[in-house]
Amino acid sequence: MSRCVILSACPVQPELKRLLRSDDFIIACDAGYRNCERLGCKPNIIVGDFDSAPCPQQDTDDIVVLPHVKDDTDTEYAAKLAAQKGFDEVLLLGALGGKRVEHTLANLCTGLGLEQRGIRAALQDERSRITFVLPGENRRYPKEEFFYFSAFPMEGRAEGVYEKGSFYELEDAVLTAGYPLGVSNEYAEGSDCITISTRQGALVVVETIAD
Repeated sequence: MSRCVILSACPVQPELKRLLRSDDFIIACDAGYRNCERLGCKPNIIVGDFDSAPCPQQDTDDIVVLPHVKDDTDTEYAAKLAAQKGFDEVLLLGALGGKRVEHTLANLCTGLGLEQRGIRAALQDERSRITFVLPGENRRYPKEEFFYFSAFPMEGRAEGVYEKGSFYELEDAVLTAGYPLGVSNEYAEGSDCITISTRQGALVVVETIAD
């Protein structure tokens, strides 16, 4: 699968370099180009309105300067660009945390939008990985370095939710935005995989390493 890595502005730790592949196409968003040095990579394209960092000196064909007044965030623009270029998968780094919590929420919306376009999306930082499950999809989560497993309704309400292989299994459950039923689950004893599906309403899944 062809993959695009989008680097947003939240500073990342060098340890995330392990997530990069040699053939990744890298789009840096605004101050996200500073994460390239931390990860030892070079961006293929830099996009942004450069309100959080000065525009870097680079070949002009590799920089897309966006207007300050616009509907898309810089990360959303990068996601649309990745879709236009035909990538099958997008990994967003530097898109979680930081001083602007509204950007984290916006980036979750961007991730869901990618999935709805048929592009597999993940947001990851040093402790967590966030992915999405669309209605009608049965998604498997093999046990890796993560310990906690949480699921939330990304569209306010999810019906017909099934979760197997977890300590607290769900069967034809309803998840709503007003009650965090799906938070802080774990793999059941002896389980090496959690499967989750939803009949109606998309889910956002958060995997987190143990404290």
